[in-house]
Amino acid sequence: MTVLLGCIADDFTGGTDLAGMLVKAGMRTVQLIGVPQGPPPADVDAVVIALKSRTNAPEEAVAESLAALAWLQQAGCKQFYFKYCSTFDSTPCGNIGHVAEALMRALDTDFTIACPAFPANGRTIYKGNLFVGDVPLAESGMRDHPLTPMTDSNLVRVLQQQVQAKVGLADFSVVEKGAAAIAQRFTDLRGQGCHFAVVDAVSNRDLEAIGAACADLKLITGGSGIALGLPQNFRQRGQLAPSPAGQAGRLPPPTGLRAVISGSCSVATQQQVAHLRELAPSFHVDPLQLAAGGEVVDAVVAQALAWADEHLAQGPVLIYATATPDAVRAVQAQLGVERAGALVEETLAAIAQGLVRLGVGQLIVAGGETSGAVVKALGVAGLRIGPEIDPGVPWTQALPAPGDDGMAPLALALKSGNFGTVDFFSKGWQVLA
Repeated sequence: MTVLLGCIADDFTGGTDLAGMLVKAGMRTVQLIGVPQGPPPADVDAVVIALKSRTNAPEEAVAESLAALAWLQQAGCKQFYFKYCSTFDSTPCGNIGHVAEALMRALDTDFTIACPAFPANGRTIYKGNLFVGDVPLAESGMRDHPLTPMTDSNLVRVLQQQVQAKVGLADFSVVEKGAAAIAQRFTDLRGQGCHFAVVDAVSNRDLEAIGAACADLKLITGGSGIALGLPQNFRQRGQLAPSPAGQAGRLPPPTGLRAVISGSCSVATQQQVAHLRELAPSFHVDPLQLAAGGEVVDAVVAQALAWADEHLAQGPVLIYATATPDAVRAVQAQLGVERAGALVEETLAAIAQGLVRLGVGQLIVAGGETSGAVVKALGVAGLRIGPEIDPGVPWTQALPAPGDDGMAPLALALKSGNFGTVDFFSKGWQVLA
């Protein structure tokens, strides 16, 4: 069967977020980690290739994304999707704009949209301005993000800084009129020399209309929300069969012990960590303690795993490096931004390996960068997408790398730092049961 939709995500949790939305809309979906080798998996309608390119140098992000695109084209995909965070995480140097323009050139297309809206998680766009809950992006916790601080809420301006092509706007006065009006606005913007259209959206109804208006676009860029409206386009063309409720997202029954690893420092994850600490044993990884590297890091990993071995049999455990923005800045001032992030990721990834050896078969990971490090350390080649915990965060089943038949079944939930309710960690187990 031909893969219908080929997706490229700029981080691991973002890939899982998108894959979960596609499954929810009835597309059998698999997420692959990094640029795959060999043919696509059988019996899937959509493939999401998850990269770790959000904060890479622009040239690296472009090269990885183009390699992923080439594989998806070889797989016969009919339409392509570049997925980034619903908070448009980027800097004036990229990487959203750089990657989008490179994909457009490779696909020989001159127009696409930019719509990171995800109303179910409080991300809405109005008059081109991105809101997080009730506040503009630049007034939200994203203003203090350690890697991609967002200090401008106007996506037309933000994207225009990153691309050479002209950026236009399809605002809410058009979007509320439905798919036909949105498609006409795209035509008008093309006539005005625009190659990108930032698109307003404040509800799922808007996303469905935008998805319908994008039926003939070769490339779509945005958050995961637009995925709500895409499967129906394939159904209307007879390319996608109706899916029985929940069938696309079924996973085998879970096994093994339970653990949470959290490296995200977002406001949402700080609250989730605080909530779980009241309910479960917790172990804090101090980034400053890791500064010496080498034997010190090994000692921290060993200490964390010895502690976990004592507590895992009683229920879920939490191991976290989550901290406040002030604490993060203090660590970055001493170690540097890249070094601080890398130390935490490497340490938590090594702890994840040890937890699996101790019998953990159900693992929740918070933070895009942390999730990327963990899945690589565990040798996960891909993820079969399962039921949703919260909007944008499904459970998955890890797929082993080719030739690795000894990998025990592992249920993984990879959570973007900004996603999920306060009780996300504790209710995740209820969804999987």
